[in-house]
Formats: sequence, C-alpha cells, structure tokens
Amino acid sequence: QVFTFNRVEIRVQPSVKVKNGAPMSIICHADISKNSDFQLMHNFTIFKDGKLVFMTVSDKEDARYEIPVAKSSDTGEYECTVKADGKLSLSNSIYVWVAGMTKPILTAGKKEVLEGEVVKLRCELPEEVPPLEFFFRKIKTNSAPKEKRVPEQNQNFSEVEYYVEEGDNILQFDCFGKRQVRSGWESSQHSNQILVTVKEPFTKPTLTMKPSRNITEGDQIEFDCLTVVAQRHGIEIILQKNRTILNSVRDKKNLKYSAVATQEDSGEYLCKVEQGAVSKTTKLNVFVSELFPKPRLSASMTELDESKDLSLRCGINGFQRANFSIVRKSSSGDILLKNSIGLTMKVNVNDTGSYTCKAEVKGIVKESKPVRINVYAPVSKPTLSVVSGSPEVVLGKPLQLICHSVMGTPPITFTFYKGNEIKKNVTNDTYAMFLDENIGLNDSGGYKCDARNNHSSGVKTSNILNVTVIVPIRDASLGSVPYGEVEAGSDTAFLCSVKEGSWPIDFKFFKKTDHEVLLHEVREYSDRTIWHKKTMKRKDTGTYYCMASNRASMDVRSRPITISVILAAWQKGVIAAFVLTAIAGAGAVVLWCFLRKKKKAKGPSMEMSGSALASNLTNEKLTRQPSDGNYYSGSGYIEDNENHMKPPDESKGPDLESAEVDYTEVEVSTLDPHR
Repeated sequence: QVFTFNRVEIRVQPSVKVKNGAPMSIICHADISKNSDFQLMHNFTIFKDGKLVFMTVSDKEDARYEIPVAKSSDTGEYECTVKADGKLSLSNSIYVWVAGMTKPILTAGKKEVLEGEVVKLRCELPEEVPPLEFFFRKIKTNSAPKEKRVPEQNQNFSEVEYYVEEGDNILQFDCFGKRQVRSGWESSQHSNQILVTVKEPFTKPTLTMKPSRNITEGDQIEFDCLTVVAQRHGIEIILQKNRTILNSVRDKKNLKYSAVATQEDSGEYLCKVEQGAVSKTTKLNVFVSELFPKPRLSASMTELDESKDLSLRCGINGFQRANFSIVRKSSSGDILLKNSIGLTMKVNVNDTGSYTCKAEVKGIVKESKPVRINVYAPVSKPTLSVVSGSPEVVLGKPLQLICHSVMGTPPITFTFYKGNEIKKNVTNDTYAMFLDENIGLNDSGGYKCDARNNHSSGVKTSNILNVTVIVPIRDASLGSVPYGEVEAGSDTAFLCSVKEGSWPIDFKFFKKTDHEVLLHEVREYSDRTIWHKKTMKRKDTGTYYCMASNRASMDVRSRPITISVILAAWQKGVIAAFVLTAIAGAGAVVLWCFLRKKKKAKGPSMEMSGSALASNLTNEKLTRQPSDGNYYSGSGYIEDNENHMKPPDESKGPDLESAEVDYTEVEVSTLDPHR
C-alpha cells in the first residue's frame, strides 16, 4: 500500500469575506495518490491565527469546519494540516474577514440627575474579542456631540463618567466600537440611545441695583443678588468687580451690598452663585457720572538746588468749590503739608520725593497724579586714588583708579582723564572706577577726574594723580674678582648687576650648600652692587649666586659661579722648603753610612759586597717616588728612648760594624697656614 500527498489546500465557503451573522464553512482538502484502492485514515487539523480551532479523523479526503453564525471574532488567518500513516502535509494559509461588528449595548447608572453631578455609562460589545476601542457621545440640543475615546486591551466593555454642566437640561448618550483589521479600522453600529433628565439645584441669579440709572459720584448705590434654591446648605453667593470680591454670603438665597458711588465704581459687576461643582453667574454694567475731575498739581520747578524756594499749587479746571490739601508721599503713609490750594517752602535735600494734592467734594476725595521733586546738594571736590593704595604700578600691568566725592546728591557723573584725553564717563551715586589695562613707560602721570550732578554749581575737578611705573628686574648676573681660583687669606669682590629694573633694588648673595645660605644683602639705588668678602678660606670653596628684586615683587636669580680657594704662594714656599730640607738630610745620612762601612770592611769581597748593598739601598731610597704629595723619603736619624734625635757618631758601639742599615718612611703632613 503506497500513497503520497500531492497537495493539501484550504478554502472558505461562501467566500473569504463573510457578512457578520451569516454561516461560514472552512474546508480542508487532501489530494492523495495511491497504488491501489485501499482505505486510508486522515487526521485533519484546522488552525486560526496559529491556534487550534478544529480537529477530526476521517477516511475521506475533505474535512469541514462549520460556523453557523459568523462573528467578527472569526476574522483571521486559517490553515490546516493532514496526517496519514506517519506522513504529514501542510496547506497554504487563507485570510477570512467577517465584515461588520455586533451592535453595542449602552447602560446608564441613573436617568435623572442634578447639575454638577456625574452620569456613569457602560458600553459593551458582547460577542467581540479585545483589543477594542470604545467611543462615547454626549448629545445636547443645538450643539455638536462631545465624544470620549477609551481603548480596552483586555475586555469587551468600557465605562466612563460625564459631568453634568450648567445649562444641561435633557441629555442623550450613545456609543460605538472599533477594531483593527488587515485593511484598517472597522466600526460597529451605534448603540441604543439613553435619555437623561437634568434638574437645577438653584436658578441663575438675578442682579439689580438702586438707583438703576443716572448715577453720579456721591450717590448711594445698592446691589441685590437673588437666586431660587432647592436646598440652602452649601450654597454661596459672591459679588465681584474686575476680579475683586466686594461681598459674599453663605447658606442664604440673596446678597446685598451698598457704597457711595465714585467714578472708579463704573464697570462690570458679577454675581456668582456656587454649590458644589455647580456655578451660575449674572453680569451687570454700571456707569457713574463724574461729579468733578481729578485735581492737578503744578510745581514751580521739579529739579532745583537746595535752599531754593519751591511753589506747589493745586487746582481743578472749571471747578473751585472743593477742599484742597497738599501731601508728600512716604513709605509709611501720606504726610499732610497744608490744607490749602497752594504752598511755598524753602527746600533742602531731604525734601526730595513725590508730591500730590487732594480735592474733596460731597465726601468724594480725588487725588492728582504725583509730581517728582528733586533737590540737589553740590558735589564736593573729588579725590582720585589708586585702588591698591600705593600710587605705583608695574610695567604692563593694569592700573585701577577710584574717583570719589564725599558730598553731592546722586546721581553723579564722573569723567576720567589720562592727560587731556577723556577715557571714561560713569554715572553712579558717590564713586566710580576706571581701569587702565596696559601701563607703558610713558604712563607715569596725568590722571584726573571730574564730578558733576544737576546742581547749578557745575563741575569739580580732582588733583592730578602721578603714578610711578615700576620696571621689573631683568637679567641678573654675578661676577667675581678674582674669578675662579682665589688664594686663601685674600679678599674677593662679588659684583651683582641687572640689565633693567626700577630703583631701589634689593641685592642678595647666596652660597649653595645643602640649603640656601644668605651671605649678604643690601638695597641700592643703582643697577649693581659690589660685596667685598674678606680673608677667603678653604671652606669658602663652593657655588655662589645672587638674587635681585624691586617693588615689582618678582625675584630674578643669576646664573651660579664656582669659586675655588687655593693655597697662597708663601704657603707653597714653606712646604717646598720643608720637603727639600728633609730630602737633603736623608741623602747626607745615607752617604755617611756608606763611607764608614767601606773603611771598616776587612776584605775586598766584603767591601765589595757591603758597598754594593749600600749603594743599591741608597739609590733605591733616593730614586723612589712618593705615592702622593704627603709622602717623602726617610731620614738618617734614629729615635732614642728619650724621644730626641742624635747623630750617628754618638751611637757607635761594638756591634755597629756588623749591624745592617735600617731605613724608614716618614709621613710629612701639609702645614696649616693659619698656625
């Protein structure tokens, strides 16, 4: 029994697009070839979007998955597999679209509400599968519906709340749903409509005023705000003008407010009634006629010198029947100067400030615009100085100056001069600063400043400030006489000089050891100095340098020089004479010993032997070179027990002829020249 799968295919009846609610069949067909007519069992499996939805076993080559009522949730990708006698074959996939969605169902928490309350709604798509999107609509008469969108990922229903606003009377609500398909978004039908009736907790307020018209400044006006309320608890009535609350009451159905009318009372008034989240308002426009215009304050002068006379006058154009007063403004309150239409006074600096006048008619008080009066004291002669204190500046460094006037009413204008050139103008209270950024050699003088304010006395000028320009030290060098080698006991002159630098200059001489040793310091009004060091010693051998500094506060160090202290000529002569004397004495002793032994010799052979030995030893000692300068050849003297020297002829004895000559080496130390 041999068979093979030719193909496995899947198809849909009546078509791949099925209307929602219509019947639908998914058919899986296996095309098989056999070598004979034998019965073969087939395992059919149908999948939707990768999930098993149908499975059957049959000896037929077709299997049908029947869906009597197609829903939108049946939309998806279908495929099937057929397995027979260990062999398996897979069909291609096919997309099925069930067009249309079920009609949603809308329910409401309650169908009669008060303004300010909320309406709870629930929209459900009972036969649909999430994810879904729900759309709720609030429909009012003669207005566009207000729509809310709510996505739902895990359920086929959604709930929302709608706030009932002022003016909502009869409301209608409905909903619909959407789902995403391969071709885009698909919408359901609109749900059933729900009608909700709205009741008012209170009526819109009424705002009245007495008198209702022809209001003039000074008239008594009264406002009355009234509402009809079902329940007074929690209700509040507020009267406002231009965002300013004039009066308010709680748990009452009306509000009253009265005042004496002024022109500033003209404008829009607002009566607002609030309870919970509900708020209702009524507006009323009020116009108050002017009884008299605002007064005007005039001054003889607005800027004047101290001790001058100032005249102030208050008036109203075309109106004289008023009570006038002149006041000065202060942070602590108005200061009454005089109840009069005019005022004359002699001013001082403390009278600087703002002045107004007030006019009163029938209890209505009006105030003029303020007039600013400035009283000036003259500036004192300014002083110009260097900020650092000292009238000195290092070449190339900035110079900061300050110009200051002790007296004078600000603002004061300061002008800085460098020579006859104006460098800077500064307006400040009592002082000003000026920075000359790069000082040259020719900038040593000619600075001054002016000070002036609005006083009639004019400009005051400071004294001329001369500034000393300090040139920094440059290139210090050190020399000595003699240079290099100096004889012990002699004097040495050290010369330290600089190429450039302002006087005075501080010179310091140092010797290098394990630490810096200061040997000499001096201040000179010169570019060089000489230091005489007396009586040089061997310990003065070493490296020397000098350092120079001035008021530029920068030390400049010279290159070091090396000084070697050597023996003086007379010391060398003494040492040479001593050495030569020692060598001559040693030679004489050796020669004497040689001659004496020769005379005492008994035979020619003995004489030859002794003479040869003495000659060899003598020559060896005389021609032997010392290993260093402190070692020389030995002498012919013999030291006795009493530690004094005797000549050889005083040491004659019976064994002298047979005794051999002894030699020794004497170490001669160098003489100390100071002893």
